[in-house]
Amino acid sequence: MVCVALMAPRSAAGPPSPALPSSSGLARTGGAHWPPVFPRQPSCRRRRAGCVRAAQDDEAPPVVRAAVSAVTELLRALSPIKKQPRDSVQEAEELAPPPCGSVEDVLAVLQDDYRRAYFLTGDFTPGIYTEDCLFEDPTIKFRGRSRYSQNLNLLVPFFDSPSLELENIEKGLRVETKFVKATWKLRTYLRLPWRPLIAIRGNTTYDLNEDYKVVRHSECWDVSALEAIGQIFVSAPEQQKGS
Repeated sequence: MVCVALMAPRSAAGPPSPALPSSSGLARTGGAHWPPVFPRQPSCRRRRAGCVRAAQDDEAPPVVRAAVSAVTELLRALSPIKKQPRDSVQEAEELAPPPCGSVEDVLAVLQDDYRRAYFLTGDFTPGIYTEDCLFEDPTIKFRGRSRYSQNLNLLVPFFDSPSLELENIEKGLRVETKFVKATWKLRTYLRLPWRPLIAIRGNTTYDLNEDYKVVRHSECWDVSALEAIGQIFVSAPEQQKGS
């Protein structure tokens, strides 16, 4: 995500904030993300190595960034008060699997994370990311796996009937950078008064360093940033029919 989005910090010095969808988690969140149907033609500009530079090539215009900030503050205001977590990333690291020694190892861990719909649950494996990993999507980018985890967790209470389907996952090589690329489909309602439906297809590229840790988590969506943000402000079709 995720989905979520998913991930717009208020400022460099302020607390982290999500932007829908992730990943990041739509928070990714922390990891921002909208007609409720999937468009036929992807808006991401394709390159020879695929849509792996989407967050830079498809950067959101100022109006979208303003909308992300507004939604972030809305989510923050409506979010239930939580105890200060003993950093969920720290807790997960205590139970982390052994370090990955190959691209195949990373791919296997990511497959497990997708089974747990990590964009939508915040349940991911932080040990495969560097501490200063770069997280980006078409609306925002920031560094820090802890920030990403916090953004995902901020969004989780707002998801209603969420689903994340992993359509494909494969390893690749771009110049001298090894990476894993996952293609997914995310769908969830949001627990807001007008109950908007978020529906996105996209892909996430995980760039790896020489130690097989993720140094860059980059999302590309099949809708523009403006279309993605717009979904948040439109009620679900079921709600419209019933009105």
